[in-house]
Order: sequence, then C-alpha cells, then structure tokens
Amino acid sequence: MQETFGGKLAIQQRVLAAYRAPFFEALAQVCTGGLSIFAGLPRVEEHIPTTHNLRFAQAVMARNVHLLGGVFYLCYQRGLLNWLRNWEPDALIVEANPRYLSTPAAVRWMKRRGRPVLAWGLGAPPVGGLAGRFRSVWRRAYLGQFDALLTYSQRGAEEYALLGFPSDRIFVAPNAAAPRPTHPLPERPPHFEGRPTVLFVGRLQKRKRIDDLLFACASLPEMLRPRVVIVGEGPERPVLEALARQIYPLAEFVGAKHGEALHPYFLAADVFVLPGTGGLAVQEAMAWGLPIIMGEGDGTNQALVRPENGWQAQGPEALAEALRQALSDVPRLRRMGGESYRIVREEVNLEIMVTAFIQALNALFTAKSNMRAGL
Repeated sequence: MQETFGGKLAIQQRVLAAYRAPFFEALAQVCTGGLSIFAGLPRVEEHIPTTHNLRFAQAVMARNVHLLGGVFYLCYQRGLLNWLRNWEPDALIVEANPRYLSTPAAVRWMKRRGRPVLAWGLGAPPVGGLAGRFRSVWRRAYLGQFDALLTYSQRGAEEYALLGFPSDRIFVAPNAAAPRPTHPLPERPPHFEGRPTVLFVGRLQKRKRIDDLLFACASLPEMLRPRVVIVGEGPERPVLEALARQIYPLAEFVGAKHGEALHPYFLAADVFVLPGTGGLAVQEAMAWGLPIIMGEGDGTNQALVRPENGWQAQGPEALAEALRQALSDVPRLRRMGGESYRIVREEVNLEIMVTAFIQALNALFTAKSNMRAGL
C-alpha cells in the first residue's frame, strides 16, 4: 500500500518544467492535504518547456525577476510569502539553490510557525583553493537553515554530509522522469539487421554535444559506422545538419517527437547516446531495453548508467571507444539492454521517487514529534 503524507505540502520551484509534471501529479495524489507548487517562467534563452496545467496539484504562478547572468545569475520570486499565507502548508520543500534570493524569507516564515522546510538539490561538489574554503563555509551556513535535505544520488548525499549536515536528515530520492514500465522487455534479434541504429532524443542545443557524437561516429571503421537518428528540435539544428552533411551523412534529423510518437524510434534503436548534459529521455530509452552511452554528469547518472548497462563517456574519443565496444558485441549489447529495463523497473522510476519524498516528510515529522514528547 502506498505511503501517504497527512498534511498540506508546498513546493517552491524556479520554473515548473513540463517534464516534472508527472512527478508532481503523482506526489499530489499521496498528500492527503493537497499539494501546491509555486513557480515562475524561465528566461527566454533557456528554452525550457513549462506548464501550469495540472490536474491533481495546484500550480501558482510566481513573478520571477531574473538578475544578472552567467555565473552571477540571481532570481527573486515575487509573491512567495503571499502564496504561503494563502496555502498555509504543513511542510515546505524548496530548491537548495542560494541564487534564489526570496527563499530565506520563506524559510523564516515557516520556522516562526514551527513548520519544517526541506531543501531539494543535486549535492555540493567540493571546490579547491581559498575560494573553495570560503564557498564551503557559505554552503554550510546556507544549508544549516533547513530541517532536512533531499538529493538525487548517494554521491550528492555524501557531499552534503562532508559539509557537516547530519546524515540522518539527508534523504536520497533517485531522479526519475518516467513511471515504472508496464510493457514487457522488447525482444531484439541477436545480430544487427543492416547497420545498427544509434538514437539521440532531446533539444538540439550546444550543451547536448551532438557534434561530439557526429565526430565520434565519423572516426569509426566503416564496418561499425551506425545509422544515427536524432530526434528533437532546437537552435543548433541548422548547424548540426550542415556538420552532418560534411562529416557524417548517415545522420538523420527527424524533428521533435513526443509521447507515443517516440515509441517506434526506441524500438528500432540498438543503443541510446546522450553525449552532453541533461537526459530526460534516458529513462524512457532504458524502459524500452536500450543500453546507454552517456556523458559524465552530476552523480544522478550513476544511478542509471553503470558498467552493466552502459558507458559514461565524454568527448569524441571516449564516445568513439564506447560505440566501438557497444557495436562490436551484439549479444553483450542485448544483455545490457535487459539490465537497463530492470533498473528502471525496480530501482529508478517515478513511483520510487514519490515514495522517497513521502518517507522523508514522514520521517521528519516523526522526529519532531519525538523531540516534543522528550523521547
């Protein structure tokens, strides 16, 4: 039976990204007092698809004021305290990002009423040098205002613990964008029928490093060169199409596909590659039994991409070597696809992420109750 949270929950987000909607909808259904989300709009240049159209959760529009840019970017969210006054939550979850200037006022508002605040973040990678020591002190002070921390990975939890945050108040909720698969593991032949197919799905942006994928494929021996299917739209498409014509004509750009329209591409692929950052489609690719080649990331990748189901490879040379290994041993590749399917079925999916959030909330409330009772 699904565990529930018996109060009203509030969640602050800078933006309500469309890919997060399924998670928030699932979480709302196990918060018996309801869930309200406060979020604004991104900067135009970020190209983040957002939504405020939710069925089970309440979405309240913030007025985001974007200040400066790059490493100096800051954001102030107008209306945050009014939202809290109107919703009167029993618990608040905020993004663990010190660049959001309105968050401390929200924390103080909750603390004055004796209500807990949890922060949700990636972790706190160590930084060396004099600046690193200063940032560690600053991070420790910033995180100290929260009652508990939620992070995507064990690595993130270890980073928070190294800053001195109590480990018994750090909870790991594996980052998930897709539910547990309900379809069976697709059956693929034990050999390639023609050229193997490499699949990429995502926005066509520089940070996705699709150019690295094209260069990597171009460096492979002719007998291993795959058909590359690139699904998505974005500002880099004209540049990438021109590059493909020049160095790798086997690349096909099919435009953006969503929902069930993506399924035939996953079924037709032999391996899924994400050379750069992001990776919302990785879990969906794994649910269709695909091995993964993924750029090194922030620790959340480690829960998904392991030696048993894929490779972490950054840059054209490392990508080329991972592709060479993947495409040279088809039986091994199929076994790795099966392991991908098992991981998203049993370890990393929306249902498990929701359960981790609810368990963190309930553990925090139990601890507070025990403290008040003097236990």
